[in-house]
Amino acid sequence: MCIRDSNGDAPSTTRPTAPDTASFSGTPPTALESKASAAVESARAAASAAASSASAAASSFEASVSAEVERANRAAETELEDVDGQGNAMSDVSMTGKPRSETGGLLAVVVTITNKTDRTASYAVQVDFLDGSGKAVETRFVGAEDLEPGERAQPLAISRKPAEPVLTPKLAKAQRY
Repeated sequence: MCIRDSNGDAPSTTRPTAPDTASFSGTPPTALESKASAAVESARAAASAAASSASAAASSFEASVSAEVERANRAAETELEDVDGQGNAMSDVSMTGKPRSETGGLLAVVVTITNKTDRTASYAVQVDFLDGSGKAVETRFVGAEDLEPGERAQPLAISRKPAEPVLTPKLAKAQRY
């Protein structure tokens, strides 16, 4: 039985011809080259995925560090709320300015806290940023928790005010608890 198309004609029995290889350039890849090419592409894809994963991990780590710093700074602020005067740890704390070229133009100070006692202690520190008249125009809180005897921490107190007018950081309070 012969199947006919919609016009009633018998289907064509012509076979497709092989392509004219004279118009091809180069040589076909060997099986080894094809596998190598696939391996390279697979490695590129894996490297790209690893880079994305590393970037995500770095962002996650940075966010957790930022969250921990913010939590410690809030704890320091809370601890200092009821402190009268300068606190009991002014001699355990010092400050050093960081060059603006290293801070993106921001005013930043390294607050060095050293546990000079013979017991584990936590510290809360208040840094005021003063204008030319000596008025505190900004206050930052930093802290260090559970420092072992002799251990040192160096949190940053960073002003968010513009570079002008020039501000001067002042150690206002330091409390050991």
